[in-house]
Amino acid sequence: MKLLLFYAHRWWFKTASKNLSYVPDIDLESEMKETVVIFFHVEKEDEERFKSVLEKFIKNTKWLAGKFNTKNVVLHSFNHLSTSKASPEFSERLLMEVNERLKRSGFNVMNTPFGYFNEFLIHVAGDSLAKVFKEI
Repeated sequence: MKLLLFYAHRWWFKTASKNLSYVPDIDLESEMKETVVIFFHVEKEDEERFKSVLEKFIKNTKWLAGKFNTKNVVLHSFNHLSTSKASPEFSERLLMEVNERLKRSGFNVMNTPFGYFNEFLIHVAGDSLAKVFKEI
């Protein structure tokens, strides 16, 4: 798994086009302020280590959110960080579990719609920790 994490003063997105035929039609626009934004890429080999990947995903999210004293998190599937790709079904299952666990821990979680390309704006803070890459 690859994680590209940002601390953003503002995140805005709008659905652009569907890239998975089986997902429902959605026309959505939303934003979140003072948030950790995570672009994640689930790799094929992650399918064999669900629990480990899940725990590390959550741990890294909470770590960066703690550095910026925020409970706001945006999760954005971004299949452009590796050539290895897990199945959409596995990736979506992992996303839903991360989402639920973060919410149970008191986080406000926004998911960009899974299976969509999105238009987005991100105003990333200037701090060195506001831009982090993790390979888990």
